[in-house]
Amino acid sequence: MKVMQKIINYFCYCGVTKEEYRNLKKDAYISNFEVWRVLHCGMAIIFAALFVGSLVVDIMKDNMIFYILTFAYSAVAAILFLFVFKKDSLIAQLMMYLSISLLFVFAGFITQNKPQNPSTTFIALLIISPMFMIDKPYFMAIELLSASIIFLIWMHAVKPIDVWKIDAGNVVIFVVVGIFIHIIASSIRIKEFVLAREIKIQKDLDELTGLKNKAAITREINDFLLDNTKNKGMMFLLDINHFKDINDTYGHDIGDSVIHQLGTFLLDTFKDGELCGRFGGDEFIIFVEDTDEEEVAISIAKKIIDGASAFIKLPDTDKKISVSMGISIYQGQEKNYSEIFKKADVALYKTKADRTINYAFYNE
Repeated sequence: MKVMQKIINYFCYCGVTKEEYRNLKKDAYISNFEVWRVLHCGMAIIFAALFVGSLVVDIMKDNMIFYILTFAYSAVAAILFLFVFKKDSLIAQLMMYLSISLLFVFAGFITQNKPQNPSTTFIALLIISPMFMIDKPYFMAIELLSASIIFLIWMHAVKPIDVWKIDAGNVVIFVVVGIFIHIIASSIRIKEFVLAREIKIQKDLDELTGLKNKAAITREINDFLLDNTKNKGMMFLLDINHFKDINDTYGHDIGDSVIHQLGTFLLDTFKDGELCGRFGGDEFIIFVEDTDEEEVAISIAKKIIDGASAFIKLPDTDKKISVSMGISIYQGQEKNYSEIFKKADVALYKTKADRTINYAFYNE
C-alpha cells in the first residue's frame, strides 16, 4: 500500500507533497519558460533551414508547407516568449505542450517519407522531449500517450504491416521509458527547487526570532516600493523600552528570551501577508501593504503595544515590558527602503523623546 502511494505521489507531484508542489510550481514554470524560450528560437532556425532545403531536395518537397507553417509558429512563439509572456504564465506552459505536439507531427512526416523503415525520429522524441518539461508527470504521460496513439493510427495507413508492428512495439516500450524519464527528471529538478528554497529561507531568517532578517525585509520592501502599481503602505519601526536595563538586570539570556518572545508574538499576530522582520538588536519592522489609513495604523500600533506587554514574560512576573513605535505612511513618494526607514526612525525618536506616548507618525 505504501509503495503504491509513493508511486502515485511521484506520478502526480514528483515525489514531494501536494503543498510543496504548489509552492514550487512557479519555480517550475519559470524554469520551463527559460528552456523553451531558447528551444523556440532553435525551432524557428531549424524549420527555416528545412524549408530552404525543401526548395532544392526532392524528398523534402512533400513537407514544404509543414516546414513553413511550423517555422511561422516557432517564430511567433519565440517572439511571445521573448517579449510578451510572463515567465510564470499558464498560456506559455500550454504553448510548450503544443510545441511538443508539433515536433511529434514533424516526426510523423519524416517517418511517412520512408514508410519502409522503422521510425527513429518519433522514438527519439519520446525519449528526449520529456526532459525539457518540469510538470506533473501525468500531464506528460497524457501528451506521450495521445501522440503515440495518433502516430500509430497514422502510420497504419501508410506503412507495411510488418514495419508498423515493429513501430508499435517500439512505441509501447519507449512511451513507458519516456514517462519514467520525465518522472525522474522532474523529480530531480523539483527536489533541487525544494533544497534551494530551504536554503533561501534559512538565509533570510533571523535565527533568534524566526522572523525575516534585515537583508530579507530590506529586499522585499524595496521590491514593493519599485512596483509602480503599489502606492499605499505603512512601516512600523519598534523597539523595546529600556532593553539595556533588562540585559543588565537579568542577563543576556533573558534579554535574548525577550527578543524571542516578541518575535513569536509578531509571527502569531501578522499572518496575512504583512512583512515582519527583525532589523537588529531589539528593533523590529512591520510593513503593511495596500493601506495608508491612519486609523488602521493606530489600530495596529495599539495591538502590538498591548499584545507585546501581555505576551512577553520577565522573571519578575509583576513587571511588564513596553515598546515604542515610529510609523511612516507610504503614499507613493519613497522609492527605496532607506527613505521610508529614515522617516519611521524619525518618528520613533519622537516617541522616545516624549515619555507620554508609545507611538508617533512621521510628519514633514
